[in-house]
Amino acid sequence: MTTSFITGAHIPRRTFVRGMGATVALPLLDAMMPAGPGRWGRAAAALEDRTRLVCIEEVHGVPGCSEWGASQHLFAPETIGRNFRMTDANVLKPLERFQDYLTIISNTDVRMAEAYEPNEIGGDHFRSTAVFLTQCHPKQTQGSDIYVGVSLDQLQARRFGQDTALPSLQLCIENLGQGGGCWYNYHCAYTDAISWASPTEPLPMIRDPRAAFDLLFGAGGSNEERAVRRRTNQSILDWIVDEVATLRARVGTEDRNRLDRYLDNVREVERRIQKVEEFNSSGEQRELPEAPAGVPDSFAEHMELMFDLQVLAFQTDMTRVVSFKMGRDASNRIHPESGTTTPFHPASHHGNSEEAILDFNQIAQYRMSPLPYFLEKLQASMEGDANLLDKSVIVWGSPMADGNVHNHRRCPLILMGHGNGLLEGDVHLKAPDGTPMANVFLSLLHRLGHEDMDSFGDSTGEFALGYPGAAVAAAQSSSR
Repeated sequence: MTTSFITGAHIPRRTFVRGMGATVALPLLDAMMPAGPGRWGRAAAALEDRTRLVCIEEVHGVPGCSEWGASQHLFAPETIGRNFRMTDANVLKPLERFQDYLTIISNTDVRMAEAYEPNEIGGDHFRSTAVFLTQCHPKQTQGSDIYVGVSLDQLQARRFGQDTALPSLQLCIENLGQGGGCWYNYHCAYTDAISWASPTEPLPMIRDPRAAFDLLFGAGGSNEERAVRRRTNQSILDWIVDEVATLRARVGTEDRNRLDRYLDNVREVERRIQKVEEFNSSGEQRELPEAPAGVPDSFAEHMELMFDLQVLAFQTDMTRVVSFKMGRDASNRIHPESGTTTPFHPASHHGNSEEAILDFNQIAQYRMSPLPYFLEKLQASMEGDANLLDKSVIVWGSPMADGNVHNHRRCPLILMGHGNGLLEGDVHLKAPDGTPMANVFLSLLHRLGHEDMDSFGDSTGEFALGYPGAAVAAAQSSSR
């Protein structure tokens, strides 16, 4: 990757402005486009392969994957195909206004998360996360000889992320990185990492928005520089004022407006992080006393900050691949904003009580509620003639189905965005019984440019993502 500075009328796409300890990449500007008629059209064609990929894991499954929950359509809509309708209690109801961007895939299995040997029974929570994006069965060990598989996001980063500053970005919401042995004789790496660069190399995940912000913007090249900036309460943008002024003088009105909006967004995200840090360092009682100062106590606020950082990273093409872990298996976190104070993990063990399933559903629907914020931000971010939601694929799912019995059959999975035309949206696809989730991931990888892959995880073939009529027919045939 080459780093360019402002030296002429035409600005290279990979341009940064630098100050002491600050390195700020720029969004796509008119000045970065080739001169002449139709320059945006040619630029858009050149950017077509820049499909962004986000992989989001939810833990504990969803209530709609229990037998009664499925009958109430708490996850899978009642109808298959296009123009589906969601009940008010459907866990995906918060996403309804983005239905044109939704591809719901129901009835796929994650059998690699099941127990293969008697001594693996009961360890579902402690191997599931490692299975989600690898679709491989983890080796049961507490030693250094961990082994699972290469994750979907890392396959994409390896092939299409090497010319970006960060080939991939790994984020999380809850405390991870415990290291060593966890329960049921599984290494904690299996519980803590959804991204695997190799079968033996889990990638660490960032929980603190401050750490993610500093990674993206080089906010302080050393501990000393960071300490100076925070003592003076200066924004990273204060360190690049002169460089930004020089840039603004060289570009047109539209570019100045676009640049100002982008820098305003950067400053606003930084301001919100600072506000969280100030409160969490004030001595006031915290809901999450063990969390770093930059981590909000509010689940929704934390999620939104992490989504904002992902949007900024995509706008500047700092990375095109993100994995995001929404929780840690067996988490007892309480979400009073959901309307219930039942802890998350105990709520998933609902005992098939209809009342308890609906209680768990309140939590699941609340945890889904920040997703529209992310989709809205992507949709509002233009790159050439298309918005980032049109240019992205967001995978959301769980390697567990019914948390009450630690079941991995008929797991929840949705795809969001259009992925530069890879996905049509507004469709519910029901897989034939026994279909591995890996089949969906194999088909998605093929559409993302991995046509040479013959298999992925425990895949048995492709899944017809692009031909909803065929998928509907297959699902209806299997249900007869």
